[in-house]
Amino acid sequence: MKFPTNPTKLKRRHLLQYSTGLIGVGSLMTWLGTGAFANRAAASTQKRSLLAAAPPSGAKTTLVPDQALTELMAGNRRFVENKRQKPHQDFVRIREVAQGQAPFAAILSCADSRVIPEVLFDRGIGDLFVVRVAGNIAITEDIASEEYATSVLGASLLMVLGHERCGAVQAALARKPLPGVIESLVFAIQPAVEASEGKPGDRLTNAVQENVRLQVRRLLTSSTIAQQVAAGKLKVVGAYYDLDTGTVSLVS
Repeated sequence: MKFPTNPTKLKRRHLLQYSTGLIGVGSLMTWLGTGAFANRAAASTQKRSLLAAAPPSGAKTTLVPDQALTELMAGNRRFVENKRQKPHQDFVRIREVAQGQAPFAAILSCADSRVIPEVLFDRGIGDLFVVRVAGNIAITEDIASEEYATSVLGASLLMVLGHERCGAVQAALARKPLPGVIESLVFAIQPAVEASEGKPGDRLTNAVQENVRLQVRRLLTSSTIAQQVAAGKLKVVGAYYDLDTGTVSLVS
């Protein structure tokens, strides 16, 4: 694919691409890949099962969704209380998962360097399937990655993890010009900012938590993820990480 070399054309292209998603989840279909591209992918899936991409070991987690959530939150309590067990962080574990992975939870997290799911949930190699992107936004590739984590690898929990004082959300609130294509992040978060306006409490915290809810809804536009939820095989939750205390709390 040839990209335009004119910066103005590139900017306009991104504006058109992302502005389709500003009104609400229903109008986000094209941008999120739930339009023509997703339809082609679905048709292709019927011909070529995802099972063909399953890990060589064939093993999947035995934890049901509620158990997976309990396990994850228990790890965060250990982290906060400075009682980390640091499981699955040795060469024995490396050898165990060398031929296949079976994470019990999948996480869509912000790429912030202070938010490291394996650390704050006290987990190790092969336990979590983590997708990290600034603003923990669920765009096409992120949704596809989480579809793989849940439908192929068998993760029974999918968490969107936002965090205190998120820079991407702060930029969306500021509504100031940004360099390069960073602006695309703002477009993805803007509906959450608008939904949070006027609510009591801290404006940034409200926007961060509303963004978590928005990205959960976007993940659920995936028929692959929604079907697993309907079948009781998967739980999708939102969460908020407190940078000051290290505590993760669920966002309802």
